[in-house]
Amino acid sequence: MQIQDGLAARFESYRPQLNGLAYRMLGSSAEAEDAVQEAWLRLAAQPDEPANLIGWSTTVVSRICLDLLRSRAARREHPLELLAEPGTTAYDSEPEHEALLIDSVGRALLVVLDRLSPDERVVFVLHDLFAVPFEQLAPIVGRTPATTKKLASRARQRTHTDVTRTTTELAEHRRVVEAFLSAARSGDLAALLAVLSPDVVRIADPAALPAGMAAIVRGARAVAEETVVLQQRSAVAALALVNGTVGILVAPHGRLRLALTVTVRDNRVAGYEVIADRARLRALAVRVLP
Repeated sequence: MQIQDGLAARFESYRPQLNGLAYRMLGSSAEAEDAVQEAWLRLAAQPDEPANLIGWSTTVVSRICLDLLRSRAARREHPLELLAEPGTTAYDSEPEHEALLIDSVGRALLVVLDRLSPDERVVFVLHDLFAVPFEQLAPIVGRTPATTKKLASRARQRTHTDVTRTTTELAEHRRVVEAFLSAARSGDLAALLAVLSPDVVRIADPAALPAGMAAIVRGARAVAEETVVLQQRSAVAALALVNGTVGILVAPHGRLRLALTVTVRDNRVAGYEVIADRARLRALAVRVLP
């Protein structure tokens, strides 16, 4: 019993790290906790304690997550906690622990990770985020080390991209879009009017809007007032590169629901389009900001 108690204590000391690993792979706190608990049950059933407990646990958790991701992809399903629709309470808010997890990982990164294949996601998380060597990664995904390196490279290219614009232009664009998002989060009408061009135009897919809102809105006052009305959405928004320029992702629980492509002119937001159509969202090139 003392041996079992000591093993449990050692595993518990690793549980936060394992939960973080599983969350980055699965994008669901509930599924991550279940995966780590499943690893503990498998460990408790072992006749002997592994020589390298954290290495064994990382491998087992990763394999459990990979199986879940592959099963999810085969059924084209997502965790139930992520299937909220615009206008619902679940869409506009997140449990505190989920919000803290997302803040620690980065909402934009979760969105980009969600676009990777199961094998790409596991390899990228383990190697790029947790520095696991390719020689240890290869058996987890059932590939050779050389093929695993190619998976990681492909995932990296889909996560980060070279920016063709000048650094100065990107930084200025980012500053303006960040100011717009900050004002939207606080519901500050004056700050919104300051960052919007007087003749700004907002265009939106019908699915992006509550009933009764127009598909096209013109003028800083009208756009700013609408933004204040939709203030809750900005709480689950993040900056990202969208089609090569700085835009905004609205992603409750890290799941992409809306994307804003933003046009900046003369240090102000001259216009933006809100994309909600799922086919259009899938076609977007979304990357993490450098």
